[in-house]
Amino acid sequence: MTEKLTSIRDVTQLEEILSEPSPVLVRTLGDLGGDILVLGVGGKMGPTLARMAKRACERAGTRRRVIGASRFSSPTLESQLQQWGIETARCDLLDPESLAALPEAENVVFMAGMKFGSSGKQWATWAINTFSPGLVANRYRKSRIVVFSTGNVYGLSPVVNRGSREQDVLNPSGEYAMSCLGRERIFEHLSREHGTPMSILRLNYASELRYGVLLDIAERVNSGLPVSLSMGHLNTIWQAEASAMSLQSLAVASSPPNVINITGPELLSVRSVAKELANLLGKSVRFEGTESSDALLSNGQKSYQLFGVPQIDSKQMIEWIAAWIKKGGPTLAKPTHFEERGGNF
Repeated sequence: MTEKLTSIRDVTQLEEILSEPSPVLVRTLGDLGGDILVLGVGGKMGPTLARMAKRACERAGTRRRVIGASRFSSPTLESQLQQWGIETARCDLLDPESLAALPEAENVVFMAGMKFGSSGKQWATWAINTFSPGLVANRYRKSRIVVFSTGNVYGLSPVVNRGSREQDVLNPSGEYAMSCLGRERIFEHLSREHGTPMSILRLNYASELRYGVLLDIAERVNSGLPVSLSMGHLNTIWQAEASAMSLQSLAVASSPPNVINITGPELLSVRSVAKELANLLGKSVRFEGTESSDALLSNGQKSYQLFGVPQIDSKQMIEWIAAWIKKGGPTLAKPTHFEERGGNF
């Protein structure tokens, strides 16, 4: 079991762990018919999610295609996916002809989106986050669709409430969060219009060793930089468990869409996380600012009732990340900017 590992050796082992399907997922995909198409497979989470789907299907003994679609700016990634047994398709989701050329698939996972750089290219952010969803929902109106969204649509919530729930009033701040709510509304409209079963996943910080909020804090501690307390609390979930939940949500898709928060069960203090990392890294820690009474937080109880409680806790993630940094493990060099309170990414 991965939770017994004290450290993760290298990228090869990390990607094995991140794509390891749970027994429940194997059963779920074994019972589910049809090919699986992952749109936007080239993102941070897409490759290991697609590989997890492929491995789960193989273990279930089901013969089906898993296809990853992307513009593939990196030819290395396309080759890696193919080595894992995942078919690839080059596609620009804003181009109707390119989208029409994609293969049919009974199951679609929509992971495409624009976040970082959105403050400088608001027009592109809205096009990618709201126009392409309409094209995809029309193209795959006869499929079941899982839509990746974000906890940013809730806006900040009081820490004492321990996270926003799916039925809470939405209050997105900034053009990125507003465009993500636009994505949800477009998919919802076309789900209701065509009867397309969908699950909309409001993900709040998937973490692994090369990317995520915990790595952001660890890198600042390790470099001797102050840790911001402007967003004093957070949720996060181990990426493998977020991927498994996301694929399992194909089985609970509905019309109108089934909205599900995906995040870990712990309410984490940034101050406490930084101190724990400092201890593991043998560093001192400095802080700047003070904690606010609100933060970007989600409550994942609905997902735990549907898919089970995550097994990898924050302590395990923190220990793995500290060990990874100490050995000089590679990162994606893409900060999450989790401390941003105004929604400007």
